[in-house]
Amino acid sequence: MARRVAVVGGGAAGLAAAHRLRRELGPEAEIVLLEQTSRLGGKLRTVELAGRGYDLGAEAFLARRPEVLDLAEELGVRADVVHPARAAATVRAGGRTQRLPGGTVMGVPAEAESIAGVLSEDGIAAVRAESGMSPIELGGADISVGDLLRARVGDEVVDRLVEPLLGGVYAGDANRLSLRATIPALAEALDDGAGWVTEAARSSLPAPEPGAPQPVFGAFRNGYRELLDRLVLAADAEVRLGLPVRALARTAEGWRLEIGSAPAPEHLDVDAVVLAVPAPAARKLLQGPVPAASAKLAEIELASMVVVGLALPPGTELPERDGTPASGTLIARGERHDGGTPFTAKAFTYSSAKWEHLRGAGGEVLVRGSVGRFGETEDLRLDDEELLRRVRADLAELTGITAEPVESAVLRWGGGVPQYGVGHLDLVADVEREVAAVPGLAIAGAALHGVGVPACVATGEAAATSITRDLLQAGPREVGP
Repeated sequence: MARRVAVVGGGAAGLAAAHRLRRELGPEAEIVLLEQTSRLGGKLRTVELAGRGYDLGAEAFLARRPEVLDLAEELGVRADVVHPARAAATVRAGGRTQRLPGGTVMGVPAEAESIAGVLSEDGIAAVRAESGMSPIELGGADISVGDLLRARVGDEVVDRLVEPLLGGVYAGDANRLSLRATIPALAEALDDGAGWVTEAARSSLPAPEPGAPQPVFGAFRNGYRELLDRLVLAADAEVRLGLPVRALARTAEGWRLEIGSAPAPEHLDVDAVVLAVPAPAARKLLQGPVPAASAKLAEIELASMVVVGLALPPGTELPERDGTPASGTLIARGERHDGGTPFTAKAFTYSSAKWEHLRGAGGEVLVRGSVGRFGETEDLRLDDEELLRRVRADLAELTGITAEPVESAVLRWGGGVPQYGVGHLDLVADVEREVAAVPGLAIAGAALHGVGVPACVATGEAAATSITRDLLQAGPREVGP
């Protein structure tokens, strides 16, 4: 008997789930992909800027995880994966722009000397002083990144290094983010017996590998749309755009979804459902069938962002640091222009330096700026014109570039980044345990096990496999990706 499965959410997790369901259930299965917006891709968005496909959502993926590379191989686009050029990341902190130091784990130093260029003498002294403290004993508990590090190695490590890096990933506040969810390597080292933050960082650094270093990040030559287009084709799903799912209920045969407009909704009956939507949407849909999971998801907060893409005139010179092209600049919270004006952007990526293939059709130089941190919403309420003006002023302050852009784009990601607060891993384990107890239902997405694209793909594939087991009665369900 042919099975019918609804996948709610057309982002990376939902598309990965639909693709895996097609592979596992075969051509007879009916897969319906529901997306409330007018386009697929979620936080993956390739725009045309100066005649070039340019990603203004997620920029790259972690190439040391296998999920995206395996998917690209399976879909026939592995040859389109590119890796960054040799370039140096920089950070604006303490009123200066410095090369981002090596020898750290998400900014947490293994040695005080490695971060001497970014911290003040007092900041370096605070790192050195940790060796005289009592050993850390977490006892398996979670703690915020900020609370642990401020107490052990001082405020400057957090403010000038850790938070700019975490902000680039989570748009979050280090004082609220979970150590175990956001810097798991450090937490694991402490669990394994490291007694000091610097010792934990040392033991977490990757061992040198023989030969050429393996690339850390990857991207697609013409943007994520290459991967998305192949996923849609391979999933062979019935795609329905612009249709919000308003309610979800169990029936004697499976599930009923209420979709469409509130005045005139329609109903879709299916055998199984994958929810690959942000936490607030999942919370609403699970209120009836899995209230305990719904209540837990209500605890996940969200941050919003804006990404500004700039196509600068050909020949525009991007900055260098110590003779090496700069790949971008992270901006610490509270940094100001020389004249006292606060920065609006939290980071810039000098894309045409970081990725050798990324220039406009006429040689235009591409740069992207990011705006938005958790709890800071004032700048996000500015209109596009004012945001663009402020981001250009920030770029001029950092680099001296004042050239008028040939073309620009502003994309807003409202509620785009889930915040992994203290206890996030336990929260997610509770949600997945509750959902796993309900046959024919699975959950996926960035709110669970990582906001990066590989992590989202992993949750989508795991959700699809759980549904396949239920429909084919092929054994007990597993929890997690």
